[in-house]
Amino acid sequence: MPSKITNLPTYPIIKFNQMISNSETPRNDDESGQSSAEQEEERRKIRRLQLMIDMVLSVLRQDPNLTFAEASEMVANCRSAALSMFPEKELAFDLIYKPRLQRVLGERFQES
Repeated sequence: MPSKITNLPTYPIIKFNQMISNSETPRNDDESGQSSAEQEEERRKIRRLQLMIDMVLSVLRQDPNLTFAEASEMVANCRSAALSMFPEKELAFDLIYKPRLQRVLGERFQES
């Protein structure tokens, strides 16, 4: 059975560090109060989070043997990992990543 290939929408790159920042306006690097090492660590964690989300979405879309329970557990574990990297940023995760994960779950496990 040939696999169905769809054109996936492209998403703009979101500056997650601006979304998780507590300030209303973005700060430039000079005003942030962070050293370059801290800024690099923040960028590394953001990149790790983006990679993790992309991998989870890929598995949700492509694993033919994945059950709904396993998929739901993956999403919950992904959220826990994200919040361990960025404590107290549940709202940012729920606004940025939760809708994407829920959409893929809905597409994958919708009743025919």
